[in-house]
Amino acid sequence: MRHEIQVEILTELMRQLDTGENIDAGVQYRMPTQDYVCRERAKKEQVKFFADHPQLVGLSNDLPSSGSFYTIDELGAPILTTRDQNGQFRAFLNACRHRSARVVSESRGKKATFMCPFHHWSYGPGGELLNVPNEEHFGAIDKSCMGLVELPAEERNGMLWIHPNPEGDLNLDRLLGELNTEFASHPAADLVYAGETTIAKRLNWKLANDTFGETYHFGKLHKDTLGQLYYGNNLHLTLFDQHHRFVTANHGIDAMRAEPTEYWHIARGTFVLYYLFPNVQFLINPESATLIRIYPVPGNPSESVTKISFYYSQAAIDAGAMDTSKDMGTTSVYDRANERGGSLQANLEVFKSTIEEEDYVMGEMQQKAAESGLLEHIIFGRNEPALHHFHSSFKAALGEPALEQLAEQ
Repeated sequence: MRHEIQVEILTELMRQLDTGENIDAGVQYRMPTQDYVCRERAKKEQVKFFADHPQLVGLSNDLPSSGSFYTIDELGAPILTTRDQNGQFRAFLNACRHRSARVVSESRGKKATFMCPFHHWSYGPGGELLNVPNEEHFGAIDKSCMGLVELPAEERNGMLWIHPNPEGDLNLDRLLGELNTEFASHPAADLVYAGETTIAKRLNWKLANDTFGETYHFGKLHKDTLGQLYYGNNLHLTLFDQHHRFVTANHGIDAMRAEPTEYWHIARGTFVLYYLFPNVQFLINPESATLIRIYPVPGNPSESVTKISFYYSQAAIDAGAMDTSKDMGTTSVYDRANERGGSLQANLEVFKSTIEEEDYVMGEMQQKAAESGLLEHIIFGRNEPALHHFHSSFKAALGEPALEQLAEQ
């Protein structure tokens, strides 16, 4: 991110903190609760937003070397991603061309060949069919045209993108627009995969996504957890078509007030969160990144799965960021997570105690209320413009009427 943009954001957040103001969208909206429970709408979302939409599925070092792979099962079809013999990122349907059994069952690893367990047809990391056992019995096969079904895939700025449809259009220039330049300034390509956690809860995927849409709750719901680090009730939001950048201040921002602006760095006093339509929340700073991918459970609008992956710089790793056995002592995990590089264990604890045990518990309550049918609408406030943006974008993409504006009181 350009330094002048960092200064602009930090200056605005300091102003909000000093004046007690918050971001103000100037409007409130009614949000229909049916959007969280309607099965027909959920089917449309599954196709429009997941089965037939580009997806960010990881960072470059999820596939650190030739033969590396990992699998994805949340997009409605089993997917295998690899780094081939030439170091190129590839993506395939994880299904043998013989009888469609999975060729890889493990979640990630490294292999020279991928062998279907059913009849041992084998494939290379470039998807090519290498061997058909007992081909003299089975019959001749033209191996050159019987490789794994390939999906559009591109690695750019350290980010791994795929399109789940083999005929899909993966045009990152159009998809990301100005964010392409901003992502080029981040160190995603150099960050090392450290681990991940999965949260499966009884709440619609959009309610899970809504968790990342406002700071109004930081000092209330998270008063003993994330609220110990972040001020809450402040926000800088920049829209990039269907995507946005969401920045809020932590207590580190105060140390910059007495410094010349040329020494300011946004990572010292905020977290920078990119929302990538439709289902990704991506936090990144010079020493670490967290990739949050939120998926519906097909056929059940009341369930979702959140995959959270953690990445660190080599410097943070050398300082012990990936040491999950480290004694946390009496230091709060929230203090540890805010130190230079943090630690994997600290970040795992933060996400468990805030996202899983606080935010998503609220989401499960919201889901039950929506299912009752007794609460027709909820309200998004003037201080919650990221929520406005989420749901306005969803409705526009599905060709639905816009959110209803709440009349001025």
